[in-house]
Amino acid sequence: MRVTHVITRLIVGGAQENTIASVLGLRAKPGLEVELLAGPTEGAEGTLEAVVAQAGCLTVVPELIRAVRPWTDWLAYRRLVRHFTRNRPDIVHTHSGKAGILGRLAARKAGVPVVIHSIHGPSFGPFQGRLANGIFTGAERYAGRVTDHFVVVADAMTRQYLAAGIGRPEQYTRIFSGFDLDPFVHAVRDDELARRLGIAPGDFVIGKIARLFELKGHDDVFAVAPELLRRVPNAKFLFVGDGPWRQRFGDLARQIGLANRFVFAGLVPPADVGRYVALMDCLVHLSRREGLPRALPQALAAGRPMVAYDCDGAGEVCRTDETGFLIPPGDHGMLLARLAQLAADPDLRGRLGETGRRWVCERFTVSRLVQDQHELYLRLAREKGLR
Repeated sequence: MRVTHVITRLIVGGAQENTIASVLGLRAKPGLEVELLAGPTEGAEGTLEAVVAQAGCLTVVPELIRAVRPWTDWLAYRRLVRHFTRNRPDIVHTHSGKAGILGRLAARKAGVPVVIHSIHGPSFGPFQGRLANGIFTGAERYAGRVTDHFVVVADAMTRQYLAAGIGRPEQYTRIFSGFDLDPFVHAVRDDELARRLGIAPGDFVIGKIARLFELKGHDDVFAVAPELLRRVPNAKFLFVGDGPWRQRFGDLARQIGLANRFVFAGLVPPADVGRYVALMDCLVHLSRREGLPRALPQALAAGRPMVAYDCDGAGEVCRTDETGFLIPPGDHGMLLARLAQLAADPDLRGRLGETGRRWVCERFTVSRLVQDQHELYLRLAREKGLR
């Protein structure tokens, strides 16, 4: 059985890591031929192309770019149709917004028997203007009519898409985004790394793992930082990630007079993220748009509790007084209170972190991710009468 995955770009990010883990894991399954099509990757977010290119299964589609450009998008669609017509995959499995729309439409045009789309995060919602929201909602509804099945990383995505009139309940399957647990479960403090970053042994380190860009919630951290440091004088903020807003956030730290309290680690290879999590005492995740942020289970695998906004699928991992504290989006007072509470109570941090570690280790393995997808493929293939 031939399977083709399609994604817009292979930047360093949860959706991309999920897709690569799926492709490489599924290639080891008997009877499957798996390839990956991706648009070109460029910019400050880094690239994961080399990881999958080494396996010899990556094809870059130059026209498949993230920005909406009608002529280029048409060329990408035509190239995908030709590729599917020539290679005759039994299953096309798309990821991300642009590749999800163009890939599904091209697969149906080429007569691909099974078309699957993974929803790693919402393409529409209150995080964008009314016009953009209407356009993206309409595009998802249109593509949804040629989609046989949806894979979601959180049940919240199923609820949002069904509420928007996309698909039927039986077309949705939740599969958690598995990752290599070992670097997090066995993470220990690296004193040399801490020294290079300017983190002292007595610092209370509040970590954040996200691209430095809009909707990720970094502004909320800066908003509460002055008052939090009055309550927790030894607090320090560790930002892991890079992006277009790096300069903006650096300037903001200086403007509020706390440049020495913010550590910008920059872009970190996925295999090294565990070393940085080991330096954290807790994690904050304040994103306004994300399916199920991979940073949450990663922190829990390392035994670190969290404070997260109740957006999308965050509440399916961050459970108040079990693995951390889930708070209303934009509630700076609650954010302050919960961070100060964690800083003052190491026993609480230990209890929340250990509960979270056990919970994540049962659900977020790569083997489970791959096995669940493989079983879904076989079921859908049988329903279509494929061998």
